[in-house]
Amino acid sequence: MSLEALRARLPDYARDLKLNLGSLATEPVLDTQKLAGTFIASAIASRNAEVIRALVAEFGPKLSPEALTAAKAAAAIMGMNNIYYRFTHLVGGDYPGLPAKLRMNVIGKPGVEKVDFELWSLAVSAINGCGMCMESHEKVVKHGGVSTEQVQAAVRIAAVVHAVAGVLDAEEALAA
Repeated sequence: MSLEALRARLPDYARDLKLNLGSLATEPVLDTQKLAGTFIASAIASRNAEVIRALVAEFGPKLSPEALTAAKAAAAIMGMNNIYYRFTHLVGGDYPGLPAKLRMNVIGKPGVEKVDFELWSLAVSAINGCGMCMESHEKVVKHGGVSTEQVQAAVRIAAVVHAVAGVLDAEEALAA
């Protein structure tokens, strides 16, 4: 499935999402690797098989095998970290001071430029709603030279991809 086929699957009430998906696919403030990796990590974080297949088919060929693996890894590791760190942040108490005791080796050696991996992690953290993780990753990418506009573009991609996944899930549930 292509990006255009995915857009065609969206119902009329999601026209804004269809338009946003199309315009974000060519977002000029992000280089190809940042753009493609953000789409793929966001698709995986959104957990809709149709969205994942379409966006990996569309953007996967624009990434090196290492970058594609890193985008998948960003979604995977943030799926774990966002839950854990959201818990420690919201519950507080002694939890934030305890060692996580969770393996996170991919963060130290993601296989791509650190700033790209961090941007993808930021987008996934936005989808998963972990404020502590968003603040941490935003700080790293800004320190690494990513502009405010680039951060905003990545989060806009995450927001639209997640909304598209939600609409398709809803349509499937209503059709059953």
